[in-house]
Amino acid sequence: MTDDYADVAVLFERAADLGAGDGESVREEIIARCLPLAEHIARRFSGRGEPYDDLVQVARLGLVNAVDRFDVGRGSDFVSFAVPTIMGEVRRHFRDTGWAMRVPRRMKELHLRITKAVPALSQRYGRAPTAGEIAAELGIGVAEVSEGLIAGSAYRTTSIDAPVAGRGLDVPLVETLGAEDDSLEMVEEFTAVAPALARLPERERTILALRFYGSLTQTQIADRLGISQMHVSRILSRTLRDLREELTGDRDRPTAAN
Repeated sequence: MTDDYADVAVLFERAADLGAGDGESVREEIIARCLPLAEHIARRFSGRGEPYDDLVQVARLGLVNAVDRFDVGRGSDFVSFAVPTIMGEVRRHFRDTGWAMRVPRRMKELHLRITKAVPALSQRYGRAPTAGEIAAELGIGVAEVSEGLIAGSAYRTTSIDAPVAGRGLDVPLVETLGAEDDSLEMVEEFTAVAPALARLPERERTILALRFYGSLTQTQIADRLGISQMHVSRILSRTLRDLREELTGDRDRPTAAN
């Protein structure tokens, strides 16, 4: 890669000869010439939860900083200086942004190390690596790996207004989320009444199911079963009364007159 940017040294020398004012156009030329280097580094960090376009912008910022800080008089190669400068800028972006809650810097850095190691280990083993394999690769304890993975759950959450990706849909995420089911509040009631329902005759069970689970009207139930709506009403009233008495114990409870 160094050879690909061998001409950059000449540009730096020209900028130094022209001075601060006249060398500005050459500075811009150097930045434009090295933009592919910034984009190459951004690609190396893609797929880690941050939009690629954002990574490119951060990498370009790192490139500008590298151009402004580089001292051609020291005789060092610009690429060798720029690469760690740009990568440091991108790593700071991951470390300091994109977290949904406050996480210690040490844990952020640990999470990034784990995230970087997992793809290489997956390729090596042909499967997702275990916590022990990650720990061995990074030279840390399994407990630290667990902490780093847990810290990853605090990474930036997806906005519910963001478009759904990878599903062929052009709708915000919020429109694909399920709503709270009001029937969940009735789970205990359903569990308690199930044995009593099982003891009912088949027709009574069918009518209850059509009315309360199928949301059919009494007229619709009557049409389906071939009986009158009045008959359905009587069956529902009697069955519900019997169920209520069985569940509350009123059926076997002695009356005041007894």
